[in-house]
Parts: sequence; C-alpha cells; structure tokens
Amino acid sequence: MAPKYKLTYFNARGRGELTRLIFAAAGVEFEDVRLGHGEWGPLKETSPMGQMPLLEVDGQVICQSGAIFRYAAKETGLSGAAGWEEAQVDMFVSGIDDLQTKLWEVRFERDEAKKEEKKTGLATFVPNFLGNYEKLCGSDGHLVGTSLTYADLAFFNGMHDILNDRPDALEKYPKLAKVVESVKDNKGVAAYIAERPETRM
Repeated sequence: MAPKYKLTYFNARGRGELTRLIFAAAGVEFEDVRLGHGEWGPLKETSPMGQMPLLEVDGQVICQSGAIFRYAAKETGLSGAAGWEEAQVDMFVSGIDDLQTKLWEVRFERDEAKKEEKKTGLATFVPNFLGNYEKLCGSDGHLVGTSLTYADLAFFNGMHDILNDRPDALEKYPKLAKVVESVKDNKGVAAYIAERPETRM
C-alpha cells in the first residue's frame, strides 16, 4: 500500500509550500491540513519540536521544513540522480532559502528605517542571485539535469512574490524564465495552483 501523507501547516505558503508542490508535481495524494492561528496552540504542545510544518507518514511525524521537503522529494523521485546531481539540486534549494529569508525579513520588519535599509540590500541581492542562477542553470528548462526536480519547484515558489510584483523580473534571464514555464506546465502543479487558497505569503 502507498504511504498516507498528511502535511500540517498554517493557511499560508511559507515553509510548507515547497512540500505541497512536490506532492502535487509527482501526482501523490496528501492531506493538506491548513490551520488557523488559534488552532495551532493545542497541537503545538504535542508536536515533536513545537513548530510547523509537520509531516505525518502512516502515523509517524517529523518536523523541520528542510527535512520534510527533502524526504518528500526522495520519496517522489524529484531529488535528482543520486550523487553529484542530487548535491547540485540541494545547492540550488539552499540558495533559494536564502532569497526567501531576505524577502521575509523585509516583509516583517516593523521599523520603517530598517525596512528601507533591507529593501536597499535586497535590490542588490536579487540581481546577483538571478545572475548566478542563470549562469548555473541547465538549458532544458530545469536548473539541474533534463527533468523536473524539487530545485525547479523551489525556484518557482521562491520567485512567487517577486514575479507577482514584477512580471518582467526574469526578462534578462531566459533560462530561469524557462524553468518557471516548465513548472507551470506540470499538470499536477497547475491543478494544485488552480485550487489552492489565495494567501498573503
């Protein structure tokens, strides 16, 4: 029997979305539990480390978003070929996490002076980030190799807010634009996006 997957996170993309995209892209059924903030308190006390997301697999539970999405990618065949390719995939995903962290730091900064300072830093970081990724990107519509990996999904997810604000953000980066289109063309991803709730982040 196929494993039963249950992903628990807030009703947001945040740290849970990459795992959702992995399951969707692979056509793997999973229970997508989205909690309101008031619902997390009682569950927090019984969770392994008091944090989300949580992934339950046939009654066993793990936390930590990185552990969860790497596990999901391996289980669904989206982690790249074992060895060097898998390491490249992990490299790209780690870099995208850096990008998302900087984006979130700007969004949640309450001090206006510090927010402007972080925006200035982001304005330098993003072009450098995209330039490096364009240089390292494969030419077949995938960051690594010739088929979809979770690095492509992570890039698609990480660029969500940037492309929402600036649809032309990848105009100078044709290989990366092709990666985004490759992800959009995945039937499972397209179906998931069509049905997922609109959330702030």
